[in-house]
Amino acid sequence: MSATMDRGAYAELTTSMVSAREAFAYWREMICATFVRLDAEPVAGAGFSGRIEHVPVGDLELSTVVAGSQHVRRTRSLVARGDEEYLLASIQVRGRGRVEQDGRTALLSPGDLAFYDSTRPYTLHFDDPFHQLVVQVPKRELLVRDTRRLTARACGRGTPGAVVSTFFTSLADVARTAPGQSAVLLPHALGLLSATASFAGNARPGPDATEAMARERVLAFLRRNLADPGLDAETVARACRVSRRTLYRIAGEEGIAARLRRLRIERAREILVADPQRTIGSVAAACGFDSESGFHRAFRAVTGRSPGEYRRGRPAE
Repeated sequence: MSATMDRGAYAELTTSMVSAREAFAYWREMICATFVRLDAEPVAGAGFSGRIEHVPVGDLELSTVVAGSQHVRRTRSLVARGDEEYLLASIQVRGRGRVEQDGRTALLSPGDLAFYDSTRPYTLHFDDPFHQLVVQVPKRELLVRDTRRLTARACGRGTPGAVVSTFFTSLADVARTAPGQSAVLLPHALGLLSATASFAGNARPGPDATEAMARERVLAFLRRNLADPGLDAETVARACRVSRRTLYRIAGEEGIAARLRRLRIERAREILVADPQRTIGSVAAACGFDSESGFHRAFRAVTGRSPGEYRRGRPAE
């Protein structure tokens, strides 16, 4: 059995489809089908298993990788045999990893991100089982051209990498469950990736990338603080270090209040389904509404149903 994949469609590949004796050979085929031509060797002697869940978002490819310990290499001969020109970013979810390219080594802990370029040799080391999200994008789609200064540099806590890691982890979830909704986020995703790549290479990001980073910083702040009923534009602008003018441009035509209300309704929908015993008033308070009646009105305006009807699964009017 060989691992094949349509790169433009959702795919899930797993070594559980083959015998234990064939598992790692099948894994080599899996990673080549998902990413670029690669060589790999296991670290542990036996019992290897691995799974890849691949989700495309336009030209962007998101691959969740959960596997046993291994070393993965993109050698000069493999580079010479292909014409793939991708920038890849590994986002560490669990376990630890090392990315080596261009004479540098990035040590990755959960939440860290590091870039590598398919047009030059690189090595990935995983001494123990791990979980990563790998973001892969054609280099032509990025605002960054010279990647030699940005590869194999860990971007983690206190850097744009932390914000971008959270964004792409969420984007992968949306792309799996609601593919149509993820497509509208593609321009933001590319801008954030370009901004983080510029940061890793100690370069000044362009205006598009800078605004993409500011937009995601604002949205992340809104998601973290939406339970605060007193949250307003001035508080958001000050906390995110942007001007009121920039904040309104980021929010777009719907405005910051409408964006915040939409995020609150999204959170309320999640809670209503996940915790069916929770009172409507408690859900309203947890989502930043200062009254249950205001919550009912806002929820019906967005969903066409009351919170109770939504919980019971009644169709929208």
